[in-house]
Amino acid sequence: MAVYTVHARTNDDGADLRATPERLVFVRDGFYVWAVLLSGLWLIWHRLWLALIGYLVLSAALEAAMWALGTDSVSQFVVMAVIALLLGLEGGSLRRWKLSRRKWRQLDIVVADSEEAAERRFFERRALAAAPHRSGGHAAPPLPRASLAPAQGIVGLFPEPGASR
Repeated sequence: MAVYTVHARTNDDGADLRATPERLVFVRDGFYVWAVLLSGLWLIWHRLWLALIGYLVLSAALEAAMWALGTDSVSQFVVMAVIALLLGLEGGSLRRWKLSRRKWRQLDIVVADSEEAAERRFFERRALAAAPHRSGGHAAPPLPRASLAPAQGIVGLFPEPGASR
């Protein structure tokens, strides 16, 4: 299962615009394969302009330094592959950083199999929180209680002395 963070744009006064579900952004936390395979294009696709500039400057500086040191092409490939791997690992963090710079606020964290399931789970949880319970308040559902009956031969425990096998 993947973890998604839910972000919403805030007003200039800091209030969340929660009434508009089409303005919510779900960002998956995890590894982005396309960010590794097509780093620059992935950054452009997600409009991560500052990250793109940083990626291009870092790549050019590393290429120039490796060329000046006379490293072989295998070493250059490995270094650039590590940079692409780091971009794939931190792709979600870069997207969240961009949203926070643009005054988006993180509303929730949702665990789901897909983005669609995460949206469904987020809105179900939001509807549950908004609906009053029968008791009139916003009480949490009751927790299951442990049985007070004496234990009946639990599997995995050592047998009692003198008991039949």
